[in-house]
Amino acid sequence: MISKWAVRFFQMAELVASWSKDPSTQVGAVITQGNRIVSVGFNGYPHGVSDSADTDDREMKLLKTLHAEENAILFAKRDLAGCEIWVTHFPCPNCAAKIIQTGITAVHCPEQSEDFLSRWGDKIRVSQEMFEQSGVAVNWLPLNELTPRNSKES
Repeated sequence: MISKWAVRFFQMAELVASWSKDPSTQVGAVITQGNRIVSVGFNGYPHGVSDSADTDDREMKLLKTLHAEENAILFAKRDLAGCEIWVTHFPCPNCAAKIIQTGITAVHCPEQSEDFLSRWGDKIRVSQEMFEQSGVAVNWLPLNELTPRNSKES
């Protein structure tokens, strides 16, 4: 059974994902240290770059988009060694490299759908291998435990 903090941080990642203007995939990331939020990020274009879905094709959108993990790392503006990251989608290899390089020690991610795995399975395997080699823990969160609990405990 996962902790209430795990549920809260994942719910925060889902909320942050909803801030993305991407019409097809909204991704959120929350970096924590202990039970404190250090930084949040969502996928989108850099500040000041027009992000109208009407003007860019998919390939151009992918080139311009910062991933949620990247934004969370950039917005933190501090040393992230020993922190953990909670993400709505498993990190791609480029984000995995950045997570490893910052000293983040654990990635928390919900179990991925079969559809997501069929499209991104190869990249997930690369990221998982990178995390394993570098000692970053990967915690798959069971989807059935990510719903809010009706409890007054903290």
